[in-house]
Amino acid sequence: MIKETEIVCQPGQHEDEAVIIRLTAAAFKLSPNQITSIKTLKRSIDARGRKVVYRMQVRAYINESFIPESYTINYPTVKDARPVIIIGAGPAGMFAALQCIASGLRPIILERGKDVKQRRRDLANINKQGVVNPESNYCFGEGGAGTYSDGKLYTRSTKRGDVVQVLKTFVAHGASEDILVDARPHIGTNKLPGIITAIRETIQNAGGEVHFDTKVIGLIIEFGKIKGVRTNDGEAWKADAVILATGHSARDIFEMLQRQNILVEAKPFALGVRIEHPQEVIDKSQYHCEIRGEHLPPSYYNLVEQVDDRGVFSFCMCPGGIIAPCATEENEIVVNGWSPSKRNNPYANSGTVVQINLEDVKGDEKDPFRLLRFQQQIEQLAFTAGGGHLVAPAQRLVDFVERRHSSDLPKNSYLPGTKSISLDEVLPDWIAGRLRKALPVFGQKMKGYYTNEAILVGVESRTSSPVKIPRDKETLQHPQVAGLFPCGEGAGYAGGIISAAIDGINCAEAAAKAYLVV
Repeated sequence: MIKETEIVCQPGQHEDEAVIIRLTAAAFKLSPNQITSIKTLKRSIDARGRKVVYRMQVRAYINESFIPESYTINYPTVKDARPVIIIGAGPAGMFAALQCIASGLRPIILERGKDVKQRRRDLANINKQGVVNPESNYCFGEGGAGTYSDGKLYTRSTKRGDVVQVLKTFVAHGASEDILVDARPHIGTNKLPGIITAIRETIQNAGGEVHFDTKVIGLIIEFGKIKGVRTNDGEAWKADAVILATGHSARDIFEMLQRQNILVEAKPFALGVRIEHPQEVIDKSQYHCEIRGEHLPPSYYNLVEQVDDRGVFSFCMCPGGIIAPCATEENEIVVNGWSPSKRNNPYANSGTVVQINLEDVKGDEKDPFRLLRFQQQIEQLAFTAGGGHLVAPAQRLVDFVERRHSSDLPKNSYLPGTKSISLDEVLPDWIAGRLRKALPVFGQKMKGYYTNEAILVGVESRTSSPVKIPRDKETLQHPQVAGLFPCGEGAGYAGGIISAAIDGINCAEAAAKAYLVV
């Protein structure tokens, strides 16, 4: 017999199989000896009460043997199959490639950046020298932005596709099975590169292709149908289907589409700052303790407030994390956050941003790039305010709210360095004003949050793409170009690793369906 139930246990007990079996047996009024095996299905921390507990959904095998699940995926060989060109090797592109193989198509990934190993040198130059390689950075390169900026797998996109399928694919390529169980799964920047390499090897072993340092500069279109792409080395790559999965920072792709009279649209996004606290401040608040217990992970938070008809919210919260410089061009400051798998750094950071609608930015309503240009303007102001070399403008939290200059700044994780600046020099009044109203309210919701020990670092501006590439809801193809599949974050249809991966799968399935019709 197989039965499922929820059990509640103390921190530390969640890793003790004997305790889990005993609690499960008690829930079913059985002897522990009757349970031959146990499988944890879901695990989450419940810190709502004064005592922090783990809630676990478990499956008990009662007088019945348990056969462990295998996560190995056997892909067919597609060396001689019809090609699909995939632009971009982020999660959307890589999972699109895997799904192409599963559907009997041969993926050809064209990635402007470098492989995960080579990217490390360029990231070191960003952090140590303040020098950005426009083709290889935190956003561009194998694995996309998530590879070196955290690897969080939490998503609400359960209606878009099979989240478990994506997680199992990560496990099949080296991720811990914990990501199938934890309520907020996380791989970590230190582990994700190896997993991305394994996915690439799967693609290549099945007959797919992955080409780095290969930048797409134009689409080949004949009579309204895609026929391939042109790259910066002068080569023409031919295929009747192109999945465009370039990420939210590939501004040159948006410009390329406009040059070729292919429709793109302005899209709302969000912009603000990244706020960093000592991790112990967050732990003390969330776990109701003076010192976090050894069996509890660094705590996270999620905060949101409506201010003057616009959402102000925390975004991409990184417990035990580091603030990273994520610019993709010279003379701009963009910050993001990441955590290693153990989340063992002394700081906690989160993007804290204000919703920006189309009407908030003045300009020609028909201009699809007016929000993108606004984004660029703020990033360039931040660079100027910092004084160069990716030094970021920053201010203590309470000082910002009370419009005081910060005479000094707390130690923080942003490696290129921070400079004390009034963030009003960078942020428009209508953004800074909403942040000023929201932050004290966040402090009321979470004790200890509103403190001058926290630092605001500017600017968090790449929350999502400010440009959308339209597509048909049924075929997922661009309305003007048959065979062109806008995909993932860059096209405006995803917001993180999992949702991007799901969208990649969906676009690959749509491409396969289109091929069957031809």
